Amino acid sequence: MKYNDLNIIKRSALFTDLTEEELQDALRALHIRQKQYQKDELLLMAGDVTNDLGLILSGSATIESNDVWGNRTIIGLIAAGEYYAEVFAIMPEEPSYVDVRANEQTTVALFDMSRLQGLKNTAPSWLIKLLGNLMFISIHKNMIQSQRSFHTSPKSARGRVCAYLNSIAMKTHRTEFDIPFDRQHMADYLNLDRTALSKELCRMRDDGLITFRKNHFKILKPEGFDSIP
Repeated sequence: MKYNDLNIIKRSALFTDLTEEELQDALRALHIRQKQYQKDELLLMAGDVTNDLGLILSGSATIESNDVWGNRTIIGLIAAGEYYAEVFAIMPEEPSYVDVRANEQTTVALFDMSRLQGLKNTAPSWLIKLLGNLMFISIHKNMIQSQRSFHTSPKSARGRVCAYLNSIAMKTHRTEFDIPFDRQHMADYLNLDRTALSKELCRMRDDGLITFRKNHFKILKPEGFDSIP
């Protein structure tokens, strides 16, 4: 494993507060391995069961729901240093209800969580720390994904765009920022038609509310977001 990849693993949330010795013991126990995916390849498919907890080492992926009519809803983005499938990995009898798709060439580290079952009686020191970290990852992921309901609850396209951009501004404490989505992904995330989204962004620009170029946005009139339904 490359030095940089190992550093990402060490700094990741799953191994917070583990000593170097505990980290090495945990990595051996979880049978860590790497896998590469090409753009648009599925890291996890809806309906699959898995024992593997995944960590994005490089690249990125989207969590998405696809129905039988071909409609896609983007639920969230997984960037380098972030985990996916944490719930399904510890509940392998529960099939995934989402797809996880690579946005670009993506490298992941996979951890076999089924191996934790054999450690319950011995309870090594790192296991308690790791389980606590895993709970934190799951709670934090649920909080992030629940924010989407606030972004899609407004009835108008402008309301959804404003809700989303406002949340990014609050998170970054800046009125100028990059969003992690291209235009199609942004439309899918906000449950909007791409053409309708593009038209609304242009209207907001013409109204002097925002400027944008690709995924770079600047909010010009934050006060103008307050009264938008």
